[in-house]
Amino acid sequence: MGIFFSKKKPPSRVTEHDKAVLQLKQQRDKLRQYQKRIELSLGKDKDIAKKLLNNGQRDRAKLLLKKKRYQEQLLSKLDVQLDNLDKMASDIEFAQLETQVVSGLKAGNEALKQINDSLKIEDIERILDETREGIDKQNEINELLSGQLTDEDEAAVEEELAGMIEQEMPSVPSEEPKVEVNEEESEDEEEVADKEKPKQKEKRKEERVAVMA
Repeated sequence: MGIFFSKKKPPSRVTEHDKAVLQLKQQRDKLRQYQKRIELSLGKDKDIAKKLLNNGQRDRAKLLLKKKRYQEQLLSKLDVQLDNLDKMASDIEFAQLETQVVSGLKAGNEALKQINDSLKIEDIERILDETREGIDKQNEINELLSGQLTDEDEAAVEEELAGMIEQEMPSVPSEEPKVEVNEEESEDEEEVADKEKPKQKEKRKEERVAVMA
């Protein structure tokens, strides 16, 4: 024999208010259907009454008109009942919304209360004091760093600046550099010049002969 495990059904999300609204709307729909049938019947009864009157059946026509009159009064009552049903359904739905709003406010108040309970006045005052101390200390440091220099500090800065300028500037020589001349190179240049002189004289002589010719 097998063992059967029955699963538990999840809880229904439909509340009693939802069921009440659904029943009201169903009743309203039924009344509207009945209202449409009466309206159709009124049109037919009027046509039949005209035919009976034309056929000389006055009593039957009058009886049919009485029925028509009764149904018209019934339609008026149905309109009132339909309005009441619509109003009641709307009131229930609005009450549900109000309940949800109240539940939300309640949850919000509980959360806010827990937050306020976690924040103690002593802790807040301590944090504010520490913050003020930190700001005051930072202000003191800023004042020290941004304060004016004394005369000694100014003199030390000028001296350091002058030393840096002196290091950066190139040194200027006091005398012009002497150019050393190699004696052997000088003698070679003189020999070349002596050899070139006869050649230049011979060239000039040839130029004069050519001009005379």
